[in-house]
Amino acid sequence: MVVSDILRAQMAIEPPRITVEEAILLYEEADLNDLMHVASFRRSSIVPGNEVTYLVDRNINYTNACTINCQFCSFYRPPNHTEAYTQTFEEISARVTELEEIGGSRILMQGGVNPDLQLSWYTDILSNLRQSHPNIHLDCFSPIEIEGIAEVCELSTKEVLIKLRDSGMHGLPGGGAEMLVDDVRLDISPKKGSSSNWIRVMREAQELGLITSATNVIGFGEGISDRVKHMDLIRQAQDDAIDSEHVGFTSFISWPVQLENNVFGSRNRRKNRTKLGATSSEYLRHVAISRIFFDNITHIQASWPTMGMEIAQLALAAGADDAGSTMMEENVVSASGTNKTRASEKELQRIILRSGYLPRKRDSEYNLLETELIDDGILLSQSPVQ
Repeated sequence: MVVSDILRAQMAIEPPRITVEEAILLYEEADLNDLMHVASFRRSSIVPGNEVTYLVDRNINYTNACTINCQFCSFYRPPNHTEAYTQTFEEISARVTELEEIGGSRILMQGGVNPDLQLSWYTDILSNLRQSHPNIHLDCFSPIEIEGIAEVCELSTKEVLIKLRDSGMHGLPGGGAEMLVDDVRLDISPKKGSSSNWIRVMREAQELGLITSATNVIGFGEGISDRVKHMDLIRQAQDDAIDSEHVGFTSFISWPVQLENNVFGSRNRRKNRTKLGATSSEYLRHVAISRIFFDNITHIQASWPTMGMEIAQLALAAGADDAGSTMMEENVVSASGTNKTRASEKELQRIILRSGYLPRKRDSEYNLLETELIDDGILLSQSPVQ
């Protein structure tokens, strides 16, 4: 295999599916500029047009009590810790109201695996939110939270998902995937369960019509083959979903692990700047590889909370077609070191316009919404000519 031949083949109108071995070779040897050029071409074929989407939403971290003890997480507290909390319906609803006031359409509500919360707590919260905020998509929890609820209430994960869906849950975000390679998972989060469990719960959610996404955290010291193996498991799962006529994963989102303020960073302090985490160029390479690799996932999202707005803007030239979301607040990743936890519509529109695209607001199903360019002279002067 020759890198130039692999890249050239991907510039065809109907390119061949890239293999795991080819993806590893591109990761190791391809020039980053060439890789980004091909990824941008693939993006224009899969998502034609001159628009980049973004979402106005809010993260709500409803509890930080957790028994999983991920070594890279600075957010969790043991259930009986003095700093452990669980928000009330009134507190959560007030946050949703603030989202409605700025024209938002989705909450992403996730937290720890809290053994003190019964299934009725979750179903009551969802049904009350659905009644009080009927126009807001409730994309909630993660596979490991679903497993935790199932253990507490002694039901299967699918039975739990059915009850949550029937109470108003709209989607199951893809949090907790990190690296779907069991050797890596055992090192960074031995209580979190196998990669096959994550895939199984997401497949069950898709079978029930819930909206799902796929995620990936890099920089745990894993090898390039591990990163590609992670993507291959997701691609296989997406093939299965499509064959079963399910929606499958709407998007793929990746970001580097944050190394400050957590056990994982502390235990590897001498390696932090050389072997762990990911540089900006490494992140852009990963985004580009993911665009080329995923011929069956339409949307690739740029990550501004971990990489910053400038690198997220560059990711739009590396195959990403979505600028992420406003979030309004974020408590999990930020606890581990990132200092940017919210973005305004103006900020997201700015990086999109500076990349040569038109900003387009969306919902969590990637339905396009009416979008008004922020009345800012700098922004409007950068609007691409149509």
